[in-house]
Amino acid sequence: MGLASTPLFPVSPSFVTAPFHRRLHFSTSISTPPQIRQCNINFSRWHTRTTMAKVSCSAVEVEDDRNDEACELVSGVELSIGEGHDCIQAYLFKAVKNNNGTGVLLLSDIFGFEDSSTRDFAYRVACNGYNILVPDLFRGDPWSKDRPKAMLEQWIARQDAQRIAKDIATSTKWLVDEFMAAGISKKLGIIGFCFGGGRLIEVLSRDQGSYFGTGISFYGTRMDQSLASNVNVPVLLISGDNDPLCPVNILKDIEKSIGRGSRVVIFKGRGHGFAHRPLSPEEDADAEQAFTMMRNWLHDGLVVDK
Repeated sequence: MGLASTPLFPVSPSFVTAPFHRRLHFSTSISTPPQIRQCNINFSRWHTRTTMAKVSCSAVEVEDDRNDEACELVSGVELSIGEGHDCIQAYLFKAVKNNNGTGVLLLSDIFGFEDSSTRDFAYRVACNGYNILVPDLFRGDPWSKDRPKAMLEQWIARQDAQRIAKDIATSTKWLVDEFMAAGISKKLGIIGFCFGGGRLIEVLSRDQGSYFGTGISFYGTRMDQSLASNVNVPVLLISGDNDPLCPVNILKDIEKSIGRGSRVVIFKGRGHGFAHRPLSPEEDADAEQAFTMMRNWLHDGLVVDK
């Protein structure tokens, strides 16, 4: 049944603006105590890690000042995509009440698809009407904060670039096939943080507008500037001017190479990860502004007159 199992076209867009990083906490329990809303999913075609059930539903804990209705806007399901050695894990957040029939692929930072900051962000994007797929780019071996920083380069070297590119292609095809099965031919959006933000340019350079209609890169790392001229869709590039991992001059060169209405937005004094991992009230305010810019970029690029 896939995405066709619930209505995909809302009467009007509905935006949720509460700060995401302080509001949403993913519970490992399947029980539903007070202030827990459990999602309601019936996607019989999707497979999960367990053999006891076809789908695995996440529970989202909500703080007291969170609007209860927002909890009912999104359902979540863990998936296995592909077959055999090509099988990868992923998590799908699906808008329920205000689904605009648009899919977005989210490429995580080095902490992987199960990281709470990444899932909180994906949840909030889905609250605004989208269907967000977050694949496991690292095949169960994400970087963890308890590892010595001296081992980071060694860990990165173990991440096979060709395998990651293939897994992203598998995830993209899954989204495209789901929407085609629902009779929808909209272009997809793509968002990337840090490591995923760097891979975003590679993905769009290969895609050349076939499946993706726009992209947003948050402080992308290890970006290949030479590929930017092959990107055929507009890209929003967000970063801080105090981020040595994502030099502003490189972003501006990429913006110029891509053209097509691409835009660089630099937040003064901000370092790496501020938009989805804010560490202070000041960063929180800029994170909210960055989210609004991203939300409007997606809406204008994928929803309006599409």
